Amino acid sequence: MQTPSNSYDVIIIGAGAAGLMCAAQAGYRGRRVLLLEKAEKIGKKILIAGGGRCNFTNLQTQASAYLSNNHHFCKSALSRFTPQDFLALMQTYGLSWTEKTLGQLFCDQKSTAIVDLLWQECQTAQVSLQLNSPVQQLQRLEQGFEVETSQARYTAPHVVIATGGPSIPKMGASDIALSLAKQFGISNIPFKPALVPLTLSAELLQGLLQGLAGISLDVIVRCGTASFREAMLITHRGLSGPAILQISSYWQAGQAIEINLLPNVQASTWLIALAQQRPKVELKTVLADVLPSRLAQRFCESLFHNQALAQYNHKQLQQIGEQLNQWRIVPSGTEGMRTAEVSLGGVNTDELSSKTFEAKKVAGLYFIGESVDVTGWLGGYNLQWAWASGWCAGQYV
Repeated sequence: MQTPSNSYDVIIIGAGAAGLMCAAQAGYRGRRVLLLEKAEKIGKKILIAGGGRCNFTNLQTQASAYLSNNHHFCKSALSRFTPQDFLALMQTYGLSWTEKTLGQLFCDQKSTAIVDLLWQECQTAQVSLQLNSPVQQLQRLEQGFEVETSQARYTAPHVVIATGGPSIPKMGASDIALSLAKQFGISNIPFKPALVPLTLSAELLQGLLQGLAGISLDVIVRCGTASFREAMLITHRGLSGPAILQISSYWQAGQAIEINLLPNVQASTWLIALAQQRPKVELKTVLADVLPSRLAQRFCESLFHNQALAQYNHKQLQQIGEQLNQWRIVPSGTEGMRTAEVSLGGVNTDELSSKTFEAKKVAGLYFIGESVDVTGWLGGYNLQWAWASGWCAGQYV
């Protein structure tokens, strides 16, 4: 219910995962809360999470699964609102879940049920909501803040920025959080795409990988000290699939990535042994037993000069094995914010309290969720960060 004076205790800008959680928590504490959303509906990114099935958290949530300039910042919030806390909330609404690989939890009732749960929480907490209300201006008053939208002006002593990052711009995502931070002299780390497919050079796409789009295989992919074992997908533009999305958050332009195409096999040793056991069999035949056949054939045509195993010497077999276990390529770039699941960067965590998420320089101003320089791995980690940061800020605003 809107107060006649348009005055509230808390104004939250952005009705995504973090904003909805924060609004409900603040409302339950007796705060008069206004939730502003520029889109025509709430929770738009939640609705597409996990392909609409909503990978809403991860049982393996820990600080090491998050990237940030300050790796300690996320620990406090993640310890105060855990995956088990969100599961308890789901149970009160009769929702169920299924655990997939690597601790990923999916909502059996799909993503709409999660958004409905959060909105029910907000309604119970008497949160006011204004849709189609993009913020045009935020200014500091002698006491508190004034927020001007396309529809009205509102005031409150506490304002929470929960506008996310600029990934998937077709859904209305933007970097307004950083613009607002800069306005108040709060430093930030510029946003860049994360959990995003990698693109490859025309030379690779029209050569070694031509006609191989659609092939998927289990790999270990490495970049620097980071490594992930999951599926990799060859696409018309480069590489995708969970393993590549994960490593993309660590990749820097110009860096090579290393792909182990046979993660269960020490390939050099295996090939040398096979050459003794089956000397007349061709390389492409044995590789087709352990790799997708089209990929095995192409590697033999383009890289390995296919012939019977006995015709390779020991050193050649060792080199072939090393290439299979350590295929090094330099991506040409990423597919950018258009397809990135989240954004790296955000408001500098050194500028915020890890307990309350309040800006140290600006009393009453808070930043939560993806707007903060904390980015999780693929698999429910980013929604868990949204729930945790929103819940924590909601205890203090």
